[in-house]
Amino acid sequence: MEEILVVKGLKKTFKISAKQQKLEKTKEKIKVAVNNLSFVAYRGEIYGLLGSNGAGKTTTLRMIATLISPDAGDVLVDGVSVVSEPNQVRSKIGFLTSELKLEEFFTPNYLFDFFAQLHGMEKAVAEQRKRELFDKFGISGFAEVKVADMSTGMKQKVSLVISIVHNPDIIIFDEPTNGLDVLTAKVVTDFLLELKSQGKTIIVSTHIFSLIEKICDRVGIIINGTMALSEELSKVTGDRSLEDVFFDIYAERAGVAV
Repeated sequence: MEEILVVKGLKKTFKISAKQQKLEKTKEKIKVAVNNLSFVAYRGEIYGLLGSNGAGKTTTLRMIATLISPDAGDVLVDGVSVVSEPNQVRSKIGFLTSELKLEEFFTPNYLFDFFAQLHGMEKAVAEQRKRELFDKFGISGFAEVKVADMSTGMKQKVSLVISIVHNPDIIIFDEPTNGLDVLTAKVVTDFLLELKSQGKTIIVSTHIFSLIEKICDRVGIIINGTMALSEELSKVTGDRSLEDVFFDIYAERAGVAV
């Protein structure tokens, strides 16, 4: 198998405000969000990052996507370093996060064209890609509707399409089905499997066990910012559910009964 994403010893810390210290009942002024985290994803697979809220999943993905810089460590995206060559990395990846907020004044047509231009796509190529993606996700009839007037599901579809305007080989999804109705969630998960069939590499962050079990080839379990386990899904679960395995590992690592 060909390594396409190599995460090596990532670390990220954040300063904690006095208000946050009070809320989290801590006197620590620094929070270690990700600590010496490493894993490898291979070309043409779906890799799932599984962890509870606050485990460090989103911070990890944001470092991979070059949105924030690691305090230590590096990520090689198809051989290119996020630390030394972030602009080149951005041309190779697509990143969809629940934190992506579309400007509500704009339409899908405008947003797609804007991001296509950012990626330097030829107009004819961009138009063809737009037709394909808009038709696939049922956006064509809403192409000139302002984002403010769309449903949550339609906004998520538009966000997804925008994140893959440039047809990247590596696509990163942070909680891709979060807040979606069951029909829209199925459209998204079916598309992830379709992308895999095209040879794309998909990184999915989630706390939903069933999503990992349905679509992922391998899984990494993150607990308190560290990688507790990274392995083929079938080897992780055996004849058990992923949920049972996760809570056993969590209890061992966190030192608590669950």
